[in-house]
Amino acid sequence: MKIAIISDSHDNIPNIEKFLTWAKVNKIDIIIHCGDIADPELIKDQLAKKFTGPIHLVHGNVSNRDLLIETCDEIDNVTLHGDEGYLKIENIYIAFCHYPEVAKDLAKSKKYNFVFYGHTHKPWIEEINQIVVANPGTLGGVFSKATFAVLDTKTINLELKVLETI
Repeated sequence: MKIAIISDSHDNIPNIEKFLTWAKVNKIDIIIHCGDIADPELIKDQLAKKFTGPIHLVHGNVSNRDLLIETCDEIDNVTLHGDEGYLKIENIYIAFCHYPEVAKDLAKSKKYNFVFYGHTHKPWIEEINQIVVANPGTLGGVFSKATFAVLDTKTINLELKVLETI
């Protein structure tokens, strides 16, 4: 199974469309969004409309929380997890959030194989207590090149991708 991890898309529709096209061609099964979509309507009009698999997301620091909750409740394939999300996929335990400090605390718990976060807009992969902690960067391309990450659950390989090179 292939999981795409995105964050900080900040309503950049051309980047989101390019990513979704790539996701379809590369048979992405699940999308995890680590926050900062900005306009919740983008979930309905872009992400959920063009990607039919499960989409899991958390709050960031730039969207209207109430509107995001209301919008996500209307979409069948979207789950809003609040400030932190937790998934078990093929015996892989995943946590995701928006803030790096929260991610580091989640890794210290040693309950997960992978912890993903956003906010800094800087792609990063490190190990904390033998837990892979990663930031997929900013899909919106804000203050940095547009990036995302892909986790292959069969090979347990996590790879960062630069949008302009795909």
